[in-house]
Amino acid sequence: MTNDAATVDNPFGVMQFIKQADELTMSILVILVLMSLACWFVILTKFWDQRRIEKSYTEAQKKFWGAGSLLDGMNALTGRDNVFRMLAEDGLRAAQYHKGHLTEQVTLHDWIGASLYRSMDSVATRLVAGMAILATTGSVSPFVGLLGTVWGILNALTRISLTGNPSLEQIAGPIGEALIMTAIGLFVAVPAVMGYNWLLRRNKTIQEKMKHFSADVHSYIVGGARFDITAPVARAAMPRQAATAKTA
Repeated sequence: MTNDAATVDNPFGVMQFIKQADELTMSILVILVLMSLACWFVILTKFWDQRRIEKSYTEAQKKFWGAGSLLDGMNALTGRDNVFRMLAEDGLRAAQYHKGHLTEQVTLHDWIGASLYRSMDSVATRLVAGMAILATTGSVSPFVGLLGTVWGILNALTRISLTGNPSLEQIAGPIGEALIMTAIGLFVAVPAVMGYNWLLRRNKTIQEKMKHFSADVHSYIVGGARFDITAPVARAAMPRQAATAKTA
C-alpha cells in the first residue's frame, strides 16, 4: 500500500519571488542582471583580445626575426591590428625621424626607448579598458544584494506587524526575497572578481612579452643585431689580483 504525497507549491521559488517582488526589489534585480551581463561581456571580449595578441606574439617569434630586415619582418606579420607589427613600425619610424631631426639633441638609444615605451603603454591602456567594470561589480554587487536582503526583511516585519499573525504564509515571501537577493549579489560578484584577477594576470604576461620584443627591436635598431639570450657565456679571465690571493 502506497501513499501519494500531495504536491505543494514552493513559496521560495524564483517564480514566486518575482510574483511577490515590489518595485524596489525588481529594480535591484534588474541592476544586478545588467551588472552581470556587463561583466561577462568584458571578460569574453578581453579574453578574445588577449588571445589574439598571444597569437601575434607567436607569429612574430617565427616570422619577424626570420626575415632579413625590419621591413621584411613587418611585411611578414599579417593584420593591421598586429601589436608587434605596430611596435616594429613605431621603432623604425622613430629611428627615421631621429636621423633627420634629433641627431644632436637626443641620443638614438633614448629616443627609440621612449618611442617604444609609448607604444607599449598605448597597448597596455587598451588591455585594461573595461577592467574597472569588473572591479566595481565585484565590490559593489554584494552590497546591492544586501540592500535587497534588508528590504525583504523589512517587508517581512511589516507584514507581521500588520496582520498580527506571524505565520509562515505571511513571512515566506519577503524572507525568500531576502535570501534570493543575497544569493544573486554573490552570484554576480564572484565571477567578476575571479575574471578580474584572471585577466589581470594574463595582461601582465602579455606586457612581459611586449617588453621582450621591444627590447629586441631596440637593440636591433641601435646596435644592428638582436640580443641572443641563448648564446653561451664566455668564461671570463680571472683577474690577476684574485688569482694571486687564491694561490697565497
